[in-house]
Amino acid sequence: MKTAHIQNSKEEYQIGKMVCVGRNYAEHAKELGNEIPEKPVLFIKPASAIIYSGGEVIHPAYSNELHHEVELVLLIGKDVNNATKENAEEAIIGYGIGLDMTLRDVQLELKKRGHPWTLAKCFDTSAVISDFVLKQNYKLKLNEKIELKVNGKIKQSDTLSSMIFKPAELVEYISSVMTLEKGDLIFTGTPSGVSKVNRGDKIEARFDEFANLICTVQ
Repeated sequence: MKTAHIQNSKEEYQIGKMVCVGRNYAEHAKELGNEIPEKPVLFIKPASAIIYSGGEVIHPAYSNELHHEVELVLLIGKDVNNATKENAEEAIIGYGIGLDMTLRDVQLELKKRGHPWTLAKCFDTSAVISDFVLKQNYKLKLNEKIELKVNGKIKQSDTLSSMIFKPAELVEYISSVMTLEKGDLIFTGTPSGVSKVNRGDKIEARFDEFANLICTVQ
């Protein structure tokens, strides 16, 4: 089983599911030609898709358009269902950074056919995660910068204040349609600037100074 690691600690949380949020930054929605959503757009990634910082993202042979999407990731610390905003905030125990690697050509073809995005989002190594900083050690202010570089060149850079739906709002909404359990992760959406990566590329991502990751594409 995959686990979420806590910074400067041997503590770990067994990961159940990853709930991912699409189109949570207005400029990203626009760059892909999508409408800005009135409610969070949700999809699921399996825990089997996870690799950790320092790992290798395997480029599936059935795609020619592997894209990076950097995201703030929430670690859920207790089971929650139909949460109030206060309960939702309490359920978030930590923060990290993650990559929702996406097969854009596959996704676009699936969307044309009205099919789910599963083949574009759930392949092995499609979720890269950092270690997590506990909320007790860091208070999220939403003015933090989230950034991604490919081969040293900045591709994505924005502040968390640009999110349409903020962390507690996401937990509140998601818990109204499914129970969130201890160890679940929420990928909160990506800012604009997503682009293609190729085999051999080096990806670096960071969430302010509190979480960072690095990986390569193979």
